[in-house]
Amino acid sequence: MFAKLARVFTALACVPFAFAAFGVTTPSSGRLQVDSGAGLVTLINTANGDIVSILFNGVQLQDQSKFTQLSSGLGSATVTSSVANNIATITITTSSITHYYIVRSGINTLYIGTFASAEPSVGELRLIARLNKATLPNGPTQSDVAGGTAIEGSDVFTVNGQTRSKFYSSVRFIEDQVHGVTGNGVAAWMIIPGTGYETSSGGPFFRDIDNQGTSQQEVYFYMNSNHEQTETYRTGFFGPYALAFTTGSQPSGNLDTSFMSSLGLQGYVPASGRGTVRGTYSGVLSGQPVTIGFKNSAAQYWATGSGGSFTSPLMKPGTYTATLFQGELEVGTGSVSVSAGGTASLTLASTLNQPTTIWAIGVPDGTPAGFLNADKIQTMHPSDTRMSSWGPITFTIGQSASSFPMAQFKDGNSPTTIHWTASSSQIGARTLRIRTSSAFAGGRPQVQVNSWTSAIPAAPTAVNSRGVTRGTWRGINTVYDYAIPAGTLVAGANTILINVVSGSSGTGFLSPNFVYDSVELF
Repeated sequence: MFAKLARVFTALACVPFAFAAFGVTTPSSGRLQVDSGAGLVTLINTANGDIVSILFNGVQLQDQSKFTQLSSGLGSATVTSSVANNIATITITTSSITHYYIVRSGINTLYIGTFASAEPSVGELRLIARLNKATLPNGPTQSDVAGGTAIEGSDVFTVNGQTRSKFYSSVRFIEDQVHGVTGNGVAAWMIIPGTGYETSSGGPFFRDIDNQGTSQQEVYFYMNSNHEQTETYRTGFFGPYALAFTTGSQPSGNLDTSFMSSLGLQGYVPASGRGTVRGTYSGVLSGQPVTIGFKNSAAQYWATGSGGSFTSPLMKPGTYTATLFQGELEVGTGSVSVSAGGTASLTLASTLNQPTTIWAIGVPDGTPAGFLNADKIQTMHPSDTRMSSWGPITFTIGQSASSFPMAQFKDGNSPTTIHWTASSSQIGARTLRIRTSSAFAGGRPQVQVNSWTSAIPAAPTAVNSRGVTRGTWRGINTVYDYAIPAGTLVAGANTILINVVSGSSGTGFLSPNFVYDSVELF
């Protein structure tokens, strides 16, 4: 009997999934069903715009306790639909949001666009696909917090002795075109193609949440957030972006969204209404990656420099501040105006003061790359047992930079001590320069060189957010110069102490802190 049933089930499993016809239907009151005609069937709640079911080849990918939604759910919204030219458009509107889900016949992708005239009152502007973890169990390990114990706020946990957080799934915007989760023969992928980040804020190196694994499998596109945010939010059309479904393979980030130009989407600017910038750059430190950023109050873009030249993506018309980045460090600026259908020219040159140094720890690139624990900080908490000891560290000039701490905490690894043996030609009046890429709670360096102590520098520009404990070093690049008086340094052994000072308090890794970019003596 059991053998016979097994043969029946095996036979049923071999029957190919039957695709229904493309289109939009109302299978029950309060629901819109959108069928791609190729295996993707999406069900939308007409009261609020939540996606309540995602069937892909007959497999339920949508969690049934929490749904896929904008922000934390819009509460209530007007939901309408239209079908033309083999394209189904679902429009979800509130007083400040117009949100679109678009399905093309024969393609298993939800194309998405979001127009926001203001930040939504129901939470940060983000799309959260809350998916079925039973069918999509495989996401980034570092952001799977299921069964964890909170150790910082309500968003950093320990799981089986390792620290995990949704923040540890983040990837720099400039590199984050596709991210997703997979299961047995199914996968869901968030795609942010082309200029999909143009209305977001933070620039090319900003990082935001991509995933969180709880009892659901969450996949995000964060459009605006306060996660170490250094710019005011932009409003307008966000995207286009997409949620694509495959049998496992990762799709290309070069998603064709040109068909959307005919749909009349609010705030959408087609390619024909955009222009480009071509230009040259010079003076960047050899071996450093080069990025050119463009921004104004309405949009942001970036291009990769190569061989002294660059070409921007298609940009909306307007006047932009252009920034030349050496690594992640701003080294030059310019201004350029873009017109529809036009190609503007721009020449950028580094104006960074790069003196001949007596010694240097690290490279002025806006990052702590190469320093102690810098290779781990983006995917784990500073308290993680996989981290090397934070110290306090005593560093001798000539050691590898990998022995120098990437961050310094007032109530933790302060002070950092530098030992240096100087020759007679290296003493006299000198400058100690410390560059930082991020700060928390007003943390900044004060130095003591032998018997001389510097003044306390002004507080850095405040960013109202945790930083390094959330897996990022990207804040506001700041430079501190300390003029060491003649007679302070001696031929022979010298000791430099770097302390964290702040008018604020805190304990452990949430005490005032800063992240090192480089330390130079010249």
